[in-house]
This record gives sequence, C-alpha cells and structure tokens, in this order.
Amino acid sequence: MTSTYRVVDRIIDRLARHGVRYIFGVDGANIEDLYDAAHFSADITAVLAKHEFSAATMADGYRRGGAGLGVVAATSGGGSLNLVAALGESLTSRIPVLALVGQPPTTMDGRGSFQDTSGLGGALDAEALFSAVSVYCRRVVDAGTIDTALTEALAATRRGPAVLLLPKDVQQNRFDVDTDEPAVVPSNVVIGDPAPIVAQLRQARGPVTIIAGEQVARDDARDELERLRAILRARVATVPDAKDVSGAPGLGSSSALGVTGVMGHPGVADVIADSAVCVLVGTRLPATARAGLDGVLAQVPVLSLGAEQPYPPTLHVHTDDLRESLTMLNAALSGPLRVAVPERIPHAELNPPVHHGDGIRYRDAIAALDRALPDGTDIVVDAGNTGAAAIHYLPVRRGGRFVVALGMGGMGYSFGAGIGMCFGRGRRTVIIAGDGSFFMHGLELHTAIQYRLPVTVVLFNNNAHAMCVTREQLFYRDLYSYNRFAPSKLGAGLAAMFPGLPSVDIADIDGLPKALRSALNAEGPSVVSIECSADEIPPFAPFLEKKESLAHVPARTR
Repeated sequence: MTSTYRVVDRIIDRLARHGVRYIFGVDGANIEDLYDAAHFSADITAVLAKHEFSAATMADGYRRGGAGLGVVAATSGGGSLNLVAALGESLTSRIPVLALVGQPPTTMDGRGSFQDTSGLGGALDAEALFSAVSVYCRRVVDAGTIDTALTEALAATRRGPAVLLLPKDVQQNRFDVDTDEPAVVPSNVVIGDPAPIVAQLRQARGPVTIIAGEQVARDDARDELERLRAILRARVATVPDAKDVSGAPGLGSSSALGVTGVMGHPGVADVIADSAVCVLVGTRLPATARAGLDGVLAQVPVLSLGAEQPYPPTLHVHTDDLRESLTMLNAALSGPLRVAVPERIPHAELNPPVHHGDGIRYRDAIAALDRALPDGTDIVVDAGNTGAAAIHYLPVRRGGRFVVALGMGGMGYSFGAGIGMCFGRGRRTVIIAGDGSFFMHGLELHTAIQYRLPVTVVLFNNNAHAMCVTREQLFYRDLYSYNRFAPSKLGAGLAAMFPGLPSVDIADIDGLPKALRSALNAEGPSVVSIECSADEIPPFAPFLEKKESLAHVPARTR
C-alpha cells in the first residue's frame, strides 16, 4: 500500500518496526514535528527530559540495561550542543544510541538564521562536530534519502552512537512511500572464529583467569561467559564498568575475584600472576581497568576475544558478536582440558586510612546499603569518591544490573541513565551519586517524579568535589581548596521543592538502615542524602599509593 506522509512520520514508523519503544529528549521548534509524529504513534512514547545531556544518558542507560536501542531527540543550537558530552560517553563505551537532531530549515543555511549549524557562511558545522562523537553522522537535506540515511544509521549503531541531523523543512516534507516495505537493516557484523584461542587454551597447563568486560553486557553474553568459566574452571574478574556480567560465586552476582583497576581489588594481580593464561573477554582494558596489572600481564600469555583490540599486547580475535563467538568457543572446548582447578581466593579490599572526622564513613554507608538492597535491584553509579566507594565495596544484586560510565567518566551521568534504565526494565533502580554530580544534573529527578518511576537516589553529600579535594591534599600540599562547597541539606531541600517526595538527610549511621528501607519501599521516587566527609580518602589505588609515599617524606618537604 502506498501512502503520502511526512518524513518524521516515516522515521517514527521505521523506529517502531525496529523495536524502539521510547524516545528521550527535550522539545523545541526544530524538533517539534518529530514529537508531533510520536504523539500519533501507538508504539512509541516520547519522554520529556529536563536537559539534553540527561536525555542522551537516558538513551544510553536504557540500552545498557538491555532494553533495546536508545534514541534521543533534541532541537537545534544549544539544545543540540548539550548532547555532545553524553554522546562522547556512548562513543567511548560503544553504546548503541541514535540521536535525532533538529536543524533550521535548509532555505536559511548560511544566511544568518537563528541557531544555524549548517557550516556555511561562517556558521558552526554540526556535521563536523557530531562526527567526532559518533560512528555515523549524516545531515539529511533531501527527503527522498531518509530511508537510506535511517537504514545506514541503524546499522551503524552496532558500533556506537549514530546521529541524523534533520532540518525542519526536511522533517515536514511529504513523500510517497510503500508503507509495507520491510525495514531491513543490513548487518555487517563480523563473527570472529575463536580457533586461535582454542588452540592456546588446549595447551594451557595450570589455572585460567578471565577478565570480563563491557561488551559482555552490550551483547548480552552473560550466560555464554558463565559457560566458559565452568568449562575452564576459571577465576573471573571484571572491569569496573562490567561488574554485573559474571555470575560466578563470590561478591553477590558480581565476580569471584572482584574488580580490576584503580578502584579494584588487590588480589586480582596475584591471581593473574599465578595463571597459565589470562583471557580478556570483551574489553580493551583501558588505564582505569588495568592499573596495577601491566606487570603481571607481561608475565603470562594473554588472549583476547572482542570487538576492540586491547591496549596490552594480546593474541586477539575480533568479533562484533561476542555471544555467538563465545558459543563457538565453548563448543570447541568440549572434551578434556589440562587446566587446573584454582584454589579459593579470599576476597581482599583496598585499605584507605581510618578517617576520624565528622560524617558517615563510605564503607559503613555502603555496608548499610548492601544490607538494604534486595535481589533484582538495578544500580547506577556516578563519578568521584562516591563512585569509587560503590564500585569497590558494593556487590551487584542477583538478577540486577550495575552500570557505571567510565568511557568519559562525566559527572551527573547517573541521573539520566538510571531513569532510562528504569523505563527499560521497570524495576527499582538505585542511583548512587555525590553532591557535586547532583548539582550538575540531579534535578533530572523531576522526570522520575513526573513519570512516577521507582527510582531511589542515594546522595553522598560531602559539600565538595571531594575527589578534587583529595587531590589538593595529596598532590598540592593542601595549601588551599577551590573544591569545597557551601553546606547544603539536599534531602530537606528536595522534600520542600517536590511536595510528597520522600526525601531525608541522614547524619548518623544508626538512622541510615531505616531511611534506606523506607526509601526503597516507596511507590515512586525517593531520596536519601547521607552526610559524609570530603576529607575521607576513598578506595582509589592512586590516592593510597600517594598517601603511602608521603608517609616516608619529612613533613617540612612535602
């Protein structure tokens, strides 16, 4: 059947047939036609965010939760520019996100129109800008090419974010289209043959250690990873932004060995050093994930299976579909192997110095949260000292997700991402963030309130950019601070701002368990703000190493 309708109607129809259920964004003059089309769709809900950065992190968190392609829509000018930081995170972490960005009409290109980003007449070049934070970017200037552009963009999201720049007149253009035409998205997926890895593993004489990464989550290959662990009788560690991918016994449903890198567990290096081979599964092992491991990785054979060549030297097999390649690997490893069954490794933690100042200790607060969180809870963690403490101390819930964005490590990511994940998975989602992150994007909480989402925000309020305070103390002789804030009561403030919102400040560890239970049992959103100290050093290896080195330096020379 042939029909005449607008480009935006075609986009919405194609996205719905692709399985998209939500579009996150902020409305505006040059994207309002897309919102109009979404209103008349029975399959897609347009979610109104309060800031484009958070809208894009909603799309990112929605996809990281496994709910499908994340889609964000934004208008032109400053609205579009607000997407850049979030898309940079999605690009670095290779998260499939589609950004639909409105533009002024093509008739005004290079003629001084408001928010002109055509690149003509001295205007900012949106295509050049967004090409730097995406794997695919195209400015659609002909309505007849929308199907081609959308097909290419959807195919490209397999490798990360894609951007379509949509001038307003192009969005409104009408054209004839075969509405029964299937929305075929070509697949250029490379499924790597793990035969070289099989050969190496069959020669292994001793224990095997696996380091699992973010691609396991992205490709939903958790079951296949667990099968590999069982076949190899391996010990498993995860990179910080993949805590929830290993179901091996140990820290809840995280990994038996814990986390690698700057916020990681010290026993991981010892275990790798004792291994016959180390297998990287779905990770490039960037600096935050491999800190403290370069030496031991140079001492043992390292194999890698994944979409990206790791930073350390490895025998690498490229695959865009980790789930399929792991299935092939597991099948090829059937039969007797000479790998050894490892001894049980006791869990080890980093040991920050005891802090005697005011406020609740990070470790105590995380322990209370650990006892309060039920199985199935999803957790999204922000940057800074708060993030380091949660990554290091807090186990994943069985059946839940644990998301932290370390691609760019941008503060404030957790608020939008937690809301997006909650839309996708429909279960209690806990956002763990500091006050610094809250002051950037925490009022996105209003979106959770508006949609009555079961989102609990746990704020660690130390009245500072505390990680920067720690750096001033350790690296700049503690002579000044640019990073301490005027005191605030975030719980009370939010309760006053949003009547009916359960929101409290907790300054005593004895009151924290009850406050957490009450917040987690709330029907909709809730907030617990925990008073802590900016002077407490978090479980962050570079800080502890610097602290140790200063202990041997005379005070007058520091």
